[in-house]
Amino acid sequence: MVRITMVHIDLNLLRALDVLLEEGSVGAAADRLHLSQPAMSRTLARIRRATGDEILVRSGRGMVTTPYAESIRAEVHALVHRAQSLLHRDADVDLRTIARTYTLQCNDALAEFLAPRLARILPAEAPRLRLRFLAEPASTSDDLRRGHVDLRVSSDPAESAEMQSSTIAHDRLVAAVRADHPRLDALGSPAGFAGLGHVIVSRRGRLHDLVDDVLEAAGLRRHVLLTAPTVAIAMQIVAAGDLVVCVPGGLLAAQLASYGLASRPLPVEVPAVPVVLAWHQRHARDPAHRWLRAHVRRLILEQTSAA
Repeated sequence: MVRITMVHIDLNLLRALDVLLEEGSVGAAADRLHLSQPAMSRTLARIRRATGDEILVRSGRGMVTTPYAESIRAEVHALVHRAQSLLHRDADVDLRTIARTYTLQCNDALAEFLAPRLARILPAEAPRLRLRFLAEPASTSDDLRRGHVDLRVSSDPAESAEMQSSTIAHDRLVAAVRADHPRLDALGSPAGFAGLGHVIVSRRGRLHDLVDDVLEAAGLRRHVLLTAPTVAIAMQIVAAGDLVVCVPGGLLAAQLASYGLASRPLPVEVPAVPVVLAWHQRHARDPAHRWLRAHVRRLILEQTSAA
């Protein structure tokens, strides 16, 4: 059991302890809590006095948690979230008075779609909220659990019981080429489509995706020339040559037009791409976070329904 008492430690210090245990670094914890490193070091000193334990100790060029710190990690984490839930009040919340920064993680196309629309809403409804958009990582991360990301918009469901998620829409893939592509009619048949040169959008650099699985099941194989880490780069490549890229057609309708691209339905049946909101359970009853989720959900639903 945690031997810390509220006589020795307040909730802010408990939150700092939680972050220090997660990060294992004074510098990283300072970044998470928007503090200077000297201020974080002073906070760690207060925690050491309150607990009678070093919590973090030097090991080579870094720091490691003490056995006691490891033993209380899970309970401290649970206490922080329980306290946030108990002290949180939904009644009489005026979003215009809440000063907070939320970090949204999504691909570049979704950021291009959401950011300007949310920027128009914020001044009137939540003028003191700030939004920070982050790119999707190249590999699976626990940014939601660690508090580095507050809301993720992707095709991936929640990874663990700590996370909550909601599939809010499905978007059909389309084949996009430059409007004056010499073989635009090839998109009308599976064989013609497979015979074109293809670009795949993959932040991990994969040369094979679901479209390839469907084509191979039909006895076809497409020629993937290259991958691009972002939708914007893929569209630039396609706009400048004779390649084709498969992208969600509803959410990306405006971007397709801005790059001068024509789009056609895929000539093979590929499952629609789910659009999933995911967040940590700590945000479940946060009024400002619920406000943000509601607007993101509405914007995406309106766009995909209109497509």
